[in-house]
Amino acid sequence: MNRIAILVLLIGSMLTPIEQLDLAFQRWAQASREPWMEPAMQGATRIGRPENVMVVLLGVALFGGPAGPVIARHAITVLLPVNLVVEATKYTVGRTRPDGDSKRRNSSFPSSHAANAFAVAWVVAARWRRAAWPAFVVAVLIAGSRIYLNRHFLSDVVAGSLIGVGVAFAVGRWLQVRGESWLHEGRLRKV
Repeated sequence: MNRIAILVLLIGSMLTPIEQLDLAFQRWAQASREPWMEPAMQGATRIGRPENVMVVLLGVALFGGPAGPVIARHAITVLLPVNLVVEATKYTVGRTRPDGDSKRRNSSFPSSHAANAFAVAWVVAARWRRAAWPAFVVAVLIAGSRIYLNRHFLSDVVAGSLIGVGVAFAVGRWLQVRGESWLHEGRLRKV
């Protein structure tokens, strides 16, 4: 029992400074809002919606040359586990959003927009190096828009970004070990 109490106290003592930073950053972001920035931030958030990500990946598959279908399949292969991790964490944590929305199935921590944006950016960087910088710039804009629009705290976005990159990296390594026939040929290799 004492070990559990000590663990709870340790975790609580680490979370308090993060929460204070979140609130300070939220106050700064909301005080910095400008009417001319609203359309750009709304647009960045819209790009990060799942249906729009799929449209972008379809465009990459159709118009991205020989690497396009591989990049799109790799991204989809990464996005499935990324979203499983994010949604399970959201439901478990149940953090209220900065704007007051407290639905458990749509909680604030971690940001799925940030996780998906950084996962796709990681895949693009791994598969199409010359597009790495633009992909990460778009990911930062999407993640930043979530803070700007008061839908996430800073720690939500940082955690989502780390989940996206971490899962994308792990899936990429798994694909290297397992073989990438599905990515290149569109079919699974028999093991």
